Amino acid sequence: MLRRFGPFVFVGLWSGGFTAVRLGLEHAEPLTLQALRYLVVVAGLLPLAALLRLRPPRGALLRHLLLMGLVVQFGYFAACNLAQFWGMTAGGLALLIALQPVLVALLAPGLAGEAVGGRAWVGLLLGLAGAAAVILSGSAVRAEGWLGLGFAVAALGTMTAGALLEKHGGQPCHPVMANLVLYAVGLLATLPVAALTETMRVDWAPGLVLPLAYLVLANSLIATSLLLAMIRHGGAARVSALFFLVPPLAALIAWGVLGEVMAPLAWAGTALAAVGVALARRAG
Repeated sequence: MLRRFGPFVFVGLWSGGFTAVRLGLEHAEPLTLQALRYLVVVAGLLPLAALLRLRPPRGALLRHLLLMGLVVQFGYFAACNLAQFWGMTAGGLALLIALQPVLVALLAPGLAGEAVGGRAWVGLLLGLAGAAAVILSGSAVRAEGWLGLGFAVAALGTMTAGALLEKHGGQPCHPVMANLVLYAVGLLATLPVAALTETMRVDWAPGLVLPLAYLVLANSLIATSLLLAMIRHGGAARVSALFFLVPPLAALIAWGVLGEVMAPLAWAGTALAAVGVALARRAG
């Protein structure tokens, strides 16, 4: 089930997160939005973990979850929120993060002990070309300043590090407990930074409810759990190749929700990225 349906569910939910963040930023500052999101996640998981009588992780598993919480839940998502806040659009940010599979493929052999064959490299390059076609078509908008671009690069680096860390040291853990630890760490790391750098005011308008609900349920719980599970059970480079499908689909969602039009070249890029992902995932 994970191998067959997990990738499609992950790509769909993950791609929608960029638009949800953009909508959420109309009502809260970037780190405040992240802290609010994590607060809701933790508040929902705490009673569930108690009801299921789950034991807290210990030893190496706990250390791994603490590190992943800092790198991904705090570092990656904070960088994504700040990148969009400082002028990087959803499509442009998704495109830059789509470079992650190439970085993972370059680093995986040395850091995660995972070989990447020639067929997988062909798939990765095709996926990269497809993702690039979306931005060249004009469907993804560029950053309006160096600060937004810098945070986008930071998001790329932290997600790459997270994929390699999970492949190298990830261990089986009940998803409720794993997410509880990950997002509790993210919340504890985000709150003081938000308090020092932002006003932490929230516009409690109806327009905040749906984006926040999506970020909590679809992005934070389901998509993140699927990503970590797929990395543990498959090659980091092959799983990361799924990110090539995110920019085209993120642009498609932005077109449907925000009215941004996708050019014909963007649709061609979507097809090319799909072929690249199929090759990369079947290789090895």
